Amino acid sequence: MRVPLYLRPRLEPPLSSLLADAPFLHSLADALGSPLNLLLPDRIAENADRFRGVYREHRLTGRVYFAHKANRSGSLVRRLAATDPAAVGVDVASLGELQHALACGVTPDRIMATGPKDPEFLWLAARTGATVNLDSPAELGQLADLVRKYTLPRVDVLLRLSAFETATGPGVSGVKALSRRSRFGSPLREAGALLDAAERHRDAVRLTGVAYHLDTTGLAEKAAALEQSVAVLDECRARGLDPRVIDIGGGFGVGYVAEAGQWERYTSELANAVLGTRPALTWRGHGYGLRNEGGTLRGALALYPAHRPTAGPGYLDELLSHPSPASGRPLATLLLEHLYDLVCEPGRALADQCGLSLARVIDVRRAGHDSEDLLVRLGMNAGDMSLEEHGVLVDPVLVPRTPLPEQAGDDGPAEVYLAGNLCLEADLITRRKVFLPRRPRAGDLLAFANTAGYAMDFRAHRAQRQPVARTVAVTREGASWRWCPDEDYWPITGTGGPTS
Repeated sequence: MRVPLYLRPRLEPPLSSLLADAPFLHSLADALGSPLNLLLPDRIAENADRFRGVYREHRLTGRVYFAHKANRSGSLVRRLAATDPAAVGVDVASLGELQHALACGVTPDRIMATGPKDPEFLWLAARTGATVNLDSPAELGQLADLVRKYTLPRVDVLLRLSAFETATGPGVSGVKALSRRSRFGSPLREAGALLDAAERHRDAVRLTGVAYHLDTTGLAEKAAALEQSVAVLDECRARGLDPRVIDIGGGFGVGYVAEAGQWERYTSELANAVLGTRPALTWRGHGYGLRNEGGTLRGALALYPAHRPTAGPGYLDELLSHPSPASGRPLATLLLEHLYDLVCEPGRALADQCGLSLARVIDVRRAGHDSEDLLVRLGMNAGDMSLEEHGVLVDPVLVPRTPLPEQAGDDGPAEVYLAGNLCLEADLITRRKVFLPRRPRAGDLLAFANTAGYAMDFRAHRAQRQPVARTVAVTREGASWRWCPDEDYWPITGTGGPTS
């Protein structure tokens, strides 16, 4: 066999310890079925504190808001509700998420309402006292009308901006280009009209700051957006308004693959496979955005950078240390000089290392009578574990039913495709060959690590009446693991369920 192209997952405690406890994982899957999601609520509190540590290092004030859309869990939100109220909040992007956050014990003053908003969402946010992140003058007017009609208190609001200018040439005099288009926020050039609207509705809303979210990891674009947001807040103050917050959204990233060398080697070999200079690495020649045009590689790799040396809190630190385009001073210094609070909304990064998804191996067979490819059918479908749907390529961890020393024969590395349980050709868990330490057997488990951010339940569905994965909260108590259904977890009592 060729040298395996492993993409081993990056694992940290307690997730690494949980994955090492095969009897516990099998006992849960035996009792609760496959697929099964496991969450570590204590880890999300640790992640929030790491982000807050970056704030402290740069002497900044403001909250870190968890982007609730990353995971539907109650245990994660309840655990955050038990943290410092001045430090951590929840960003909700729908009426259902707002109701869920309130039910989990998050007080309205710690809730930021973002995303597309219908009247019911706006009304409940205003009625309870959440901060509302507004995308347009029309949305601002709609909120103000609701406040007046139902005699509600003034609502704290942020104005979300987009279409910032970024220098693309050397120095601040380089060619100016707009940041990539976004569905959300009002273009920066329309900020004046947006502020006019905020002034007209001062009886109904209280402008507390501005916000943005850029769908990019580029530091230069984010630095330009932050600096230009400071200028907008300065204009607010000149108008007699009293803003204090800049919300920089999310997009801090997660490192999924442990080793840079494995990621670089895999992407290089994928390009070779597309060109036909090595055997295929994907199902039916899927190229992940690459294509072969007459022996020339075309297209762009449409994959998440699964190995990221700097991500999450480290990326935030790098951004705050980055020089502002105009003055050259660190962005954190710019915020300090203007006495502005910093707000951010991590989703994936706050859920980093917070959970895994288990799937039972149902059977292993050849992909066809004339094929040497192995097809492993799992007790889950692509909606239950959507890492690949988000462009993330990383290996699952094989959790054998029988300990490895007792296995015989097929104990060498194996190349497999992972298929789901739907009666659809397209239901593939991975469109690439996955390299495992040995051939799986029926009854083994595959554990997909680090799925809590967007990959665990974001696309879950009940197609063909297949069950949606149950979710349990897991905590460590000494040498044992304890668990309970996600909906039964409360931070004052922990999991309280059976032990490992």
